Order: sequence, then structure tokens, then C-alpha cells
Amino acid sequence: MILDQIETPAALIDRTRMQRNIARMQSRMDTLGVAFRPHVKTSKCMQVAQAQRDAGARGITVSTLKEAEQFFAAGFSDILYAVGIVASKLPRALALQRAGCDLKLVVDNLEAALAVAEFGRAHRETFEVWIEIDTDGHRSGVQPDEPRLLDIGRMLHGDGEHHGARLGGVMTHAGSSYDLNTPDALAALAEQERAGCVRAAGRLRDAGLQCDVVSVGSTPTALAAQHLQGVTEVRAGVYVFFDLVMRNVGVCTTGDLALSVLTTVIGHQVDKGWAILDAGWMAMSRDRGTAKQTHDYGYGQACTLDGAPLAGYMLTGANQEHGILANVDHPDRDISIHLPVGTRLLILPNHACATGAQFPAYHARSEDSEVAVWERFYGW
Repeated sequence: MILDQIETPAALIDRTRMQRNIARMQSRMDTLGVAFRPHVKTSKCMQVAQAQRDAGARGITVSTLKEAEQFFAAGFSDILYAVGIVASKLPRALALQRAGCDLKLVVDNLEAALAVAEFGRAHRETFEVWIEIDTDGHRSGVQPDEPRLLDIGRMLHGDGEHHGARLGGVMTHAGSSYDLNTPDALAALAEQERAGCVRAAGRLRDAGLQCDVVSVGSTPTALAAQHLQGVTEVRAGVYVFFDLVMRNVGVCTTGDLALSVLTTVIGHQVDKGWAILDAGWMAMSRDRGTAKQTHDYGYGQACTLDGAPLAGYMLTGANQEHGILANVDHPDRDISIHLPVGTRLLILPNHACATGAQFPAYHARSEDSEVAVWERFYGW
């Protein structure tokens, strides 16, 4: 398949950029001396995860049990399910474990820890469980110095073949890094993330609880960390494609963005300075993550088919199937002359995870412009 044969809108991967992004992150982790466990929720694609594994990644991180099931069926067995487990989902976790999946679960409260231990004992199985640590007040987790950290650890720690649960380690995600945009601020948060998770592991060990794994990570902090003493592995996801939010954070350039949406100009509103595209929010998603950053890209940055940004052209509005493209630098120009009906463009997304989720498959383009179709996993 070639680009002209693809119906629009379509999710397009630039394989050269993707491979460069993968190599960059893996090289960084190798230099820092830690294992790397990519978060595959960004791509949810077997070919992308395979490229990450080929580069040196060890294991994967998933955000849904459906992802765990699909990637396990595709040959990935070392899987961290990095969302807090609840009792209703334990039968699916049990089925994965009994099928041979090396599945790790996550908890951040006593109720969940007790549910895992009791369910495991009832089924004569032992689940490996990691405790989520809150190192930046962003989302879930136990703060490193909270007393309940040790209570949860003791709930998961026990002797015997079928205790039901086993404390495997601690993990954290400094999601607030997405709100930063300077190297110094990113480096400081990376150290806060590292130090907090290492401190939590130390408290557990000092209490006589085994804690082998110390897992940290987000794309910005992974790339900004100066050292990772005490850390055993790093997780990151969006780095594989990057996006405009990451560009604003400062960890990539526009030329690193490997995911875009192929779209076609289908009409104009010349008096308003608009070109109408066949890519609305059903293609781009409703994510407006750049709106609160230093540069607002609307619903996405327009580019030529070779990936070069069109200066001033931005997707300023989006209906379900219609995108509104305007030249915000020169709104009085006749946009129909510069972008006639039938013109094909690429739109770079604000958030690669959200935009990718709109499509059942990617069209992966190589340097010779040949395009392969890569299916995308989805669902819960």
C-alpha cells in the first residue's frame, strides 16, 4: 500500500521517527543502568511493542486487563498491570496467571491488598503485588512516609506456598511532569520521584518486608533523570510516538512526533478563513492538553505529507467528523487557494494515547513510503 491509497482519516506512524524514539529511550536507560519496562497503553500494538523489546526492553506495562490478555496471547509474558486491582477483576488475573503469564498487580490500600490475599488463598495461588507510591500528589498511591505503607506491606507479606499474595516491590508515576517545561524543573521532579520510591522501599525493607523491585517513570522524568540509584526499572509510554504535549514539556521536538492523522480537505468557509477537513474529534480525540501549556495547538498542528509543519495552520475546532483548519497567523488569506479541496495533510496530535485510541489500526510508513497496516488492541 502507498499513501495515496489510504482512506482518510487514518492514523499514520512514521516508522523512522518511531525507531529513533525507541533507540533514544533504550540508550538512556542502558546508560543509567536500569531495566526498561515500556508502557504499551500508548500504542496498544504488537508490532510497536516488539520493536521496543527488540531494542532491549524487559517486560511491558499495561493499563487494562484486556491489554494484558491480548499481549500475553501475542507472546509477551512479563506484564505489570499498573492500575489498582479490585476484587471483581481477580478472576481474570487468576486466568492469566494460570495460563503462564508472569502478571504483577498493583494496590495502594488495605482493602485491595486483603482482597488479593484472600482470593489467592481461596484458589491456592500466590499473586505478586506491587504497592503504588505517590511521589508527587498527582493521582493514586501511598505517600512514602505514610504509616499505612507498612500495613499494606504486612498484608501482602507472608510465609507458605499459598499465602495468596507476595510483596514484589513498589512503583510510582510522576504524572505531574506533564505540567513542567524546563530542564531544571524536570530534573528536580525526576529526583523527587526516584528518592520517594526508594525511600518507600527502604522503609519496607527496614520493617523486614522483602521489596525487590523499585519501579519509577514517566516519559519526561525518564529522559530528565540524572541518576537512578536504588531504582531497578523505569516505565514510560508516550515516548514511542511523542506528541504536542511532550513537545511543550520540552523532551522532544516537533520532528520527533511519530504519530499523525492523515486527513483530506473537503471544503472551505473562505469568509471565516477555514478549510474543512474530514478529521474531527472522532479522529483527533477531544484532548486539549496543550490549552494550558505555553503553546496552544488547538486540536492539532497541520503538516505536509512529509511531516513538515505548516506555519500558522492549526486545527482550531472539531466537530464529530469535521475538523476546522485555520491559519492563525494570517486569518485574512484565502485558504482555498493555498489548500484546495482534495489536499491531503497530516495533523500532529496533542495526546498520542488519546488519538491512537480513535482507530482500530495504524498505517505504518517506512522511508520508501510503503505502508503496512498494524492492528491496534483496545477494550477493557
